[in-house]
Amino acid sequence: MTDGHDRHDRDELVELISRYANMPDSRNWDDLPRSVLCDEFTCDFSSLGVPVATVRRDDWCRRSQQAFAGWTATHHAITNHRIEVDGDRATIRAHVRAEHWAPAEVAAGGPNCWLVVGFYDNVAVRTAAGWRLQSVTLTATHQENGSLRAAVMAAAD
Repeated sequence: MTDGHDRHDRDELVELISRYANMPDSRNWDDLPRSVLCDEFTCDFSSLGVPVATVRRDDWCRRSQQAFAGWTATHHAITNHRIEVDGDRATIRAHVRAEHWAPAEVAAGGPNCWLVVGFYDNVAVRTAAGWRLQSVTLTATHQENGSLRAAVMAAAD
């Protein structure tokens, strides 16, 4: 059994991951990221063909805002959190199901939802402002209608 401090950390870390999932779904790229991400962090979306990079939060937010702008809606469900806290550092493994709906003109009568299923392996650090993500790693284990991603990005250009 964990003590109250451990449970409090776990609750805060689950909330942190929930805020992370809400950034693209609510399209809040201004205020919400400050409560989620370190000023500089490492992101690994190589399972989707995006190179691993250490980036400044504001730069990542601008790029993410552009990448998500072409979708009609998104829904990121992050569940089954496995959390290990070691002092001021925590590792979080969680499952993700991310749905991205394309505009009708992009889908052109075909499938309109790009589905990504997999898991996150994230590292959070305790800061003066609370827990923040220092590293985000997505491992996509399944995708459906992946061609929609390129089509939506091309339509947004």
